[in-house]
Amino acid sequence: MLDVEAALAAAEASVGVIPREAAPAIAACAKAEFFDLASLESESERAGNLAIPLVRHLTSRVATAAPDLARYVHWGATSQDIIDTGLVLQLRASVPMVAADLTRAADAAARHAERHVKTTMAGRTWLQQATPITFGLKAAGWCDALDRAAARVESALHDASVLQFGGASGTLAALGNRGPDVAASLGKTLGLPVPPMPWHAHRDRLATLASMLGVAVGTAGKIGRDLGLLAQTEVAEASDPPGDAGGSSTMPHKRNPVRAAVVVAAAVRVPGLVATILSAMLQEHERGLGGWQAEWETIPDLVITAGRAARALADSLDALVVDVRRLRANVDMTGGLTLAEAVSMRLAEKIGKQEAHATLERAAARAEKEQRPFAEVLAVDPDVTRILSRSEIDDALSPDAYLGSAQTFVSNVLTGRQRS
Repeated sequence: MLDVEAALAAAEASVGVIPREAAPAIAACAKAEFFDLASLESESERAGNLAIPLVRHLTSRVATAAPDLARYVHWGATSQDIIDTGLVLQLRASVPMVAADLTRAADAAARHAERHVKTTMAGRTWLQQATPITFGLKAAGWCDALDRAAARVESALHDASVLQFGGASGTLAALGNRGPDVAASLGKTLGLPVPPMPWHAHRDRLATLASMLGVAVGTAGKIGRDLGLLAQTEVAEASDPPGDAGGSSTMPHKRNPVRAAVVVAAAVRVPGLVATILSAMLQEHERGLGGWQAEWETIPDLVITAGRAARALADSLDALVVDVRRLRANVDMTGGLTLAEAVSMRLAEKIGKQEAHATLERAAARAEKEQRPFAEVLAVDPDVTRILSRSEIDDALSPDAYLGSAQTFVSNVLTGRQRS
């Protein structure tokens, strides 16, 4: 906010609205270390916003050094101009760190996708084993989603990074006919585009950025949930390395996925924060009552929470240890049942999909009931053996042979990243 006040003075001096010597006098006093933050906080509660006591203290400090120039502090501006533009400057400084960690997480996922493009594992739907996939495919899905999330955040930040400067009611009437000139100079000084008009009560740019941060955290949360499930004792396919995992105050053996917990916790919190920003869009007439104020704590909380989630996810994926032997053991644990579709599709070519599905459903139920390998049950099922030989059954039950276009999809993601 002090940067905005200093830039405002410089802009107004450059176009002759205030004396040229006022700008350096104001800038010299607009230093954060000169202000008592606790006093500002206390005074802002009575004043209704932080800009009012800030401007008062800044004016007093300028008056001490240059009494004749103090009157030009905050010339023609309104509190919301300073607060909103200050917020935009903060977002411009902070949100790229969130996007950078999302990209770092995507980069780590891409490395796993490339390394494990042919590493077969169990696919899971409804938390049950489905047909096999590869760990590379799973990681490529993470990578692709994170790249989209980072791009959306960056785009929304770009759109939201505009100057707020409208004066009391959005007309800059206090500056006569020089308002647009001052705005142009102020935008240039701060490196912010000047929008067609002030946006005091139109919060769509900020709401879009908040929403894209929410989507990004939701994306991170999905991956965090995957990581937590992969680290379960009964699954144990991927985990943080021993030195990075969380412990327990009572159980020495525990290796808790604490980074995944940070990400999932953020994904639980963020939808409420985004909802607050969307609700705050209902602002009255030219300046809102309550909606604007609701943003003050919510936006920083949202950005900080998103930043923590992105950083924790990037750290987790960077360090992630993949247990290839466990992946294989788990995909084999059903004795071939998860390849029932593969056998069914071969039968369907001869007897139709419905009959083939029913045949394999009966065989799968028998294998589970009798606790026998699926291949053995199929090998003595006349409805199967009249069409498929034992070697053909074994081929169909090979997890590595039923991966479809997994390798192509991984390649699509990795190649697409190289092109971009």
